[in-house]
Amino acid sequence: MGANRLTGLDAARGIAVLGMFAVHVGPPPAPEGAGWLLVAADGRAPAVFTLIAGFSLALARSRAAGPPPLRATLTSCAILAALGLCLAALSPGILVILAFYAVYFLAAEPFTRLRTPTLAAAAGVAVVLGPVLSYTLGAAVGLRTGGRGGTPVPADLASWSGAAGTVRELLLSGAYPLLTYFPYILAGMALGRLVDPRGKRSLGLLTAAGAAAAVIGYGASWLALGPGGRRAPLLAAVAREHPWATAEPDPVAAVLGEQFGAVPSTSWDWLLLAGPYNQTPLETLGNAGVGAALLGLLALAARVSRVAKALRPLAAVGAMALSVYVVHALALALFARGWSGWYVLAGFSACAVAGCLAWEHYLRGTELRRGPLEWALRALTPPRRPPA
Repeated sequence: MGANRLTGLDAARGIAVLGMFAVHVGPPPAPEGAGWLLVAADGRAPAVFTLIAGFSLALARSRAAGPPPLRATLTSCAILAALGLCLAALSPGILVILAFYAVYFLAAEPFTRLRTPTLAAAAGVAVVLGPVLSYTLGAAVGLRTGGRGGTPVPADLASWSGAAGTVRELLLSGAYPLLTYFPYILAGMALGRLVDPRGKRSLGLLTAAGAAAAVIGYGASWLALGPGGRRAPLLAAVAREHPWATAEPDPVAAVLGEQFGAVPSTSWDWLLLAGPYNQTPLETLGNAGVGAALLGLLALAARVSRVAKALRPLAAVGAMALSVYVVHALALALFARGWSGWYVLAGFSACAVAGCLAWEHYLRGTELRRGPLEWALRALTPPRRPPA
């Protein structure tokens, strides 16, 4: 990609990481003043991070001499899963995503071998089909009115029933289940194939298309629930299926606050929402559009050397995203559980930026430069076989 375009990609990933900080330790999002930054991060940060993961995967495969051996993929996914399970067991007060990531990357393996048009079509279908399947299967497995949003821990694997529950969480009922989050991976992979990160016109089209997708996704939801009149049937479904929520100021938000990863399976009108963590087709389209626009915009900006230098702090965080995520989860679990507010968010962000810049500076020219856990993951993964 070239150093500056790689800076843009890492900077976009860094913004997504800091966005997750905002969700985890920032004050409650409020649509006023600086609170708009938290509104923007809420629900979008993990989605954008996942889309960028798919984009990066496509770029990495395009530069490789051939696909890695299956053993390498299984090893890296097993390490991510074990890390995620152990972090969740420490109860850091956040919904740890790493075990879900392991499933995404494992599921992505066959899609990396598809031709670009087929991959793009699969991504488009997944944006709609994933949330719809989640809705329909939820009712079939006892998740009609709730029971979603969990994260697996190692103790769940101590029995067959617990292991089965872990599989269900990873695929359907968890906080970031495969059915509703894997579309971001596929969309990112398709964009990584379709976009030339060295071309100004290509990046401009990516930015414009992403902005258009965001407007269409969020705008269609607003039209359907507002002028379209579909909020009234949704409120009727809440009163019928979730009567406890009718006393809340916003009954719809109250129901959604009880679960993450998908909407209840009580009314098809839920699928018209596009709010944080709804994981509907419209929210997925909108979030994917935000991620695409952010990628294109920062990659374009990084073509200017001065701007690329200004983006270095964000890029340093993005280059070490796994290490930063794990360290912040450990901090929350060990001494900062329950901490929140603007000062806490500023402290976490400043420590992440300063720590990553220092690490990058003092270890430049070494294999450890892009982060300790990133290096360990590569070191523990079986090497790629040289071509015959």
